[in-house]
Amino acid sequence: MPFSKVLKSFFIAAVMWSIGISAHAQVTQKSNAWPKQAIRIIVTFTPGGAPDILARVLAESWQQSLGVPVLVENRPGYGGNIGADLVAKSEPDGYTLLIGTVGIHAINGALYEKMSFDPVKDFTPISFLASTPNVLIVNKKLGVTNLHELIELAKAKPGQFTFGSSGVGTSLHMSGELFKEMAGVQIRHIPYKGRAQSLPDLLSGRISMLFDNLSSSLALIKAGEVQALGVTTLKRSRAAPEIPTLAEQGLTGFEAISWFSLMAPANLPPNIQKRLNQMVHQTLSNPEVKSRLLASGLDPAPGSPKDLSRLIASEASKWGRVVQQSGAKLE
Repeated sequence: MPFSKVLKSFFIAAVMWSIGISAHAQVTQKSNAWPKQAIRIIVTFTPGGAPDILARVLAESWQQSLGVPVLVENRPGYGGNIGADLVAKSEPDGYTLLIGTVGIHAINGALYEKMSFDPVKDFTPISFLASTPNVLIVNKKLGVTNLHELIELAKAKPGQFTFGSSGVGTSLHMSGELFKEMAGVQIRHIPYKGRAQSLPDLLSGRISMLFDNLSSSLALIKAGEVQALGVTTLKRSRAAPEIPTLAEQGLTGFEAISWFSLMAPANLPPNIQKRLNQMVHQTLSNPEVKSRLLASGLDPAPGSPKDLSRLIASEASKWGRVVQQSGAKLE
C-alpha cells in the first residue's frame, strides 16, 4: 500500500480514537458532576407505609446535603409493577430511583405470567435499606385474641373470612397465602392499592383480617384500635416484644419479612452507584435516623450492592416455591 494511503488511514483512525476518547470524557465528566438537577424517588405504594417512610427519610437527608430537590413520588398499583416499570425504563443517570421491595424483585417474577420489565436485569442494585416484620391484625369485633382462636374460627366457617393486603404479589399477600397453607384454612384474599385503602375496611369490619408491615400498624396496635395476633418473623420484634410470633404459636418455621432496597435503572454509571451507596450508609447510620426507624418497627441495615443481589436471588427462590405451591398466577 502506498505510504500516502497508510498515512491517510492512520490519520482517520487517530481522529476516530480522539473522538471516542472525547465522548468518553464527556460522559465521565457528566456523571462526575452528579447531581445537577432534582432527584425522584419512586414509591410503588400509597403514602404512609414503610416504603414511603424510608423514601422520605432519604429525601429529607439528601436534600439538605446535596443542595438539589429530592422528590418522593407515589406510583401505586399492580403489585408495585407500575412504579417499577417507570424506573426500569428511565435513563440510568441517577435522577430516577426506586424503593425496591421483596414483592417487586423476588415475588412478582414468579406470580405474573407477563411482565413489562425484568425485576433483576433491568435494575442496578444500590443498597439494602431496612426490613420489618409483617403482622397479622384483626378487627376487634371478630372476638379473637390469639392465633389458635382465629384458626379454630376460620376452620369452623371455611370461606367466610377475608384477609386484606396492600396488593397482589406483595410480601403481605404472600404472608396470607403461607398462612392459609400452614394453618389449613380457607380465607379469601382482598387486594388493595395500599394500606390507606385497606385499613378503613379492616376497622369497619368489611374485611376480617389484614397482613400489614409492623412499622405501619404499630401505632394502631398500641392504641388498641386493632388486635395483633402475631408477627411473621422467627423472633419477636424489638419494637413490639409483647406481640408473639406466628411460629411460636404453632406455625413452626413461619417466616415472611418485608424488606426494602434502593434501586436504579440498569447500566447506572459505577461512580454514581458508589456515591448513592455511600449516601444511604451515611443517612441510615445517623443515630437519630436509626432510632426513629427502629421505634417505628423498621430495622435499618445498609449494605453493599453485591449483598443486595445475593439477597434478591435467595428470596426469589424461596417465594417462587410459595407461589408455585399456592397456585397463584396473574396475567
